[in-house]
Amino acid sequence: MSEGVPRASIVVAVYNGAASIEACIQSLLALDYPHDEMEILVVDNGSTDATVELLQPYEGRIRILHQSTRGAAAARNAGIREARGSFVAFTDADCTVEPQWLRALSTPLADPTVGIVGGKICARAGANRIERFGERIHDHQAAIEDSQPPYAISMNWASPTSRLEEVGLFDESLLRGQDVDLAYRFHAAGWRLVYASDAVIHHLNEQSFTGLFHEGMVHGRHSLRLMRKHRLMLMDPPMRIWLPLFLRLLSNSLRCIVGEARFEAFCAVVFDLGKLLGQAYGLVESAAAPDGLR
Repeated sequence: MSEGVPRASIVVAVYNGAASIEACIQSLLALDYPHDEMEILVVDNGSTDATVELLQPYEGRIRILHQSTRGAAAARNAGIREARGSFVAFTDADCTVEPQWLRALSTPLADPTVGIVGGKICARAGANRIERFGERIHDHQAAIEDSQPPYAISMNWASPTSRLEEVGLFDESLLRGQDVDLAYRFHAAGWRLVYASDAVIHHLNEQSFTGLFHEGMVHGRHSLRLMRKHRLMLMDPPMRIWLPLFLRLLSNSLRCIVGEARFEAFCAVVFDLGKLLGQAYGLVESAAAPDGLR
C-alpha cells in the first residue's frame, strides 16, 4: 500500500450518461489518493447513447465493464464482483467528486464496527433554487444520523468489500431503493453507519418543478415494496404512509402563504404531492400484482 492507505475500488454504474459521464470520470481521476492504490470501474448498463464511445479514451485509466441485466443494483453488483480493493466506494454517473472525497470516506472504515460511510451530497455548482432544494431530499447526514432505521444513499457510499459480500450485495429485484434496502440489512447485521462531512460530491439534481414532482412520484411508488420487505408497514397504509404526508403537505402549504422560506415550502409541496400520487399508484399496482412493485 502507498502512504498506508487501503486499496480502493470505485464503482460507477451508468445508463445513457453521455451528458455527464466525462465530468464524473475526470473528477475521479483528479482524486487526492495514491493512484496505484485505487481503481475506477465503470459499469455500462446497456446504454443506447454515446456513453460507451465517450468512455473509450479513458480505457487504461479506468476499467470498463458491461452488465446486460437492467438496473443499477445489477450494475453495481457487477462492479463489486470485479473489485480488487479492500473497500468499494460508489458514486453515480451524474455526480462529480471533490479531491478529498475518497480519503474522507476511507478514514472511518478503519473502525472495525463500521459497515457504511456516507458523505455529503451537494447540488452542482451554479445550481438553481430547485436544484438546491434537492439537497434536502438527499440530506445524507439526516438519513444516517436521524432516520430510524438509518440508511445510506449509493451516490456517496463506501463499504469494506468483505462486508458487502457478507451482507449480500444489492437486491437486483428492486429497481429503486436498493441502497436503502442494503443499508437496512447492514444495520440489522450490527454494522454501524457513519456520516463523513468532508466526503463531498456534487449531484445533478432536478432542475424544474416538473422534474421535482416526477422524482417524488418515483420515490413514493417504489417505497412501498421496500417497506413491506423490511416489515415497516405495521399500520394500515393510510396511517403509516398518507397521514404523515398529508400533515406535511398542510404545514408546507400554510408556509407557502404566510411563512418564511416560501419558495422552499412550495418545492416541498410539489415533491410531496408527487410522492403521495406515487404511493397511491403503488398501492393499486401492488394490489394487482401481489408480488409487489417492480
